[in-house]
Amino acid sequence: MSIIRHDWTEQEILDIYNMPLMDLLYKAATIHRECHDPNTVQVSTLLSIKTGGCPEDCGYCPQAARYHTDIEGNDLMSVRQVKAQALRAKSSGSSRVCMGAAWRNVKDGPEFENVLEMVRTINKLDMEVCCTLGMITENQAQRLAEAGLYAYNHNLDTSEDYYKEVISTRGFEDRLKTIENVRKTNVTVCSGGIIGMGEKVEDRAGMLVALSRLSPQPESVPINSLVAVEGTPMEEQEPVSMWDMIRMVATTRIVMPITQVRLSAGRTEMSREGQAMCFFAGANSIFAGDKLLTTPNPDVHQDMEMFKMLGLNPQKPFVKKAQPETVEAENSKFQPKGEKPKWTRPQHTIDRNETAKQKAREIKKEAIADK
Repeated sequence: MSIIRHDWTEQEILDIYNMPLMDLLYKAATIHRECHDPNTVQVSTLLSIKTGGCPEDCGYCPQAARYHTDIEGNDLMSVRQVKAQALRAKSSGSSRVCMGAAWRNVKDGPEFENVLEMVRTINKLDMEVCCTLGMITENQAQRLAEAGLYAYNHNLDTSEDYYKEVISTRGFEDRLKTIENVRKTNVTVCSGGIIGMGEKVEDRAGMLVALSRLSPQPESVPINSLVAVEGTPMEEQEPVSMWDMIRMVATTRIVMPITQVRLSAGRTEMSREGQAMCFFAGANSIFAGDKLLTTPNPDVHQDMEMFKMLGLNPQKPFVKKAQPETVEAENSKFQPKGEKPKWTRPQHTIDRNETAKQKAREIKKEAIADK
């Protein structure tokens, strides 16, 4: 059985990543079969419960308020709307609903109370519930756990070194602190990153070093391929090759044997043959549905056709961890504290982010002048 290591070095991971491809695939597939059913894939549906208007400056994200993209924002969805979407996802074969809100961090108040009720509602449908809401405090993490949250997503995005080239409105340490807060509960951690943002291979290895040194390692690691959206600072980035994606998946599988490795954003650009190689190399989770928050994704029926072709089966809910109990709001031991944590704001300058922000201002001025 593969040993879980928390002492990987960047050079060790680079040596794995750069192995001859056939050797890399063989090693990854062997570990994958030791630790997982190779013919079972966990299927998640990602639902944007609050879209756009985010105050962060993440260079890859079309939801940042400072950039001009074609994303249509929406206020927080209702519990009824979320339940309807969850039932639809369940009927399509998803075992998990991941709810994303374009917030910098969670703030106690009516909107968070609604999110807690969404978590309770979906958990009662016997589906795993995941949230990605930005930074959260320990008390907020405890309240989500009480509601029945199964997983919390908080991606590291990239290596600590390259992080400063992507985001200037929050620090890498804030990501780690939020994960630490989640780990004080019974909620599992989902944390990964994006390749294709202009980083070096060393940065990909650096991200895996950071993830692998978390103890325990994340139960789920999404590997995203950048979807370059017009209007964002990274709109000119060339897509990463399928071979890069396969190597990243295989390396992740070797470094974190028992983690579920998820094929996430960028799958619309991947051939079925390429995705099949990713599954062989250790990917055993995908996002299904026609949209990932704001970017395109293969239709769920196309995915089910692919599963049938490859002999893959959707994973049932609560296989890796028992279903959490839901505590109703009136019985909660954790009450809102109205916290105002001091999350960092490095505010260094990233040239391409500033250029995209200025371009958005000019477009807005022109639009006002034309009225």
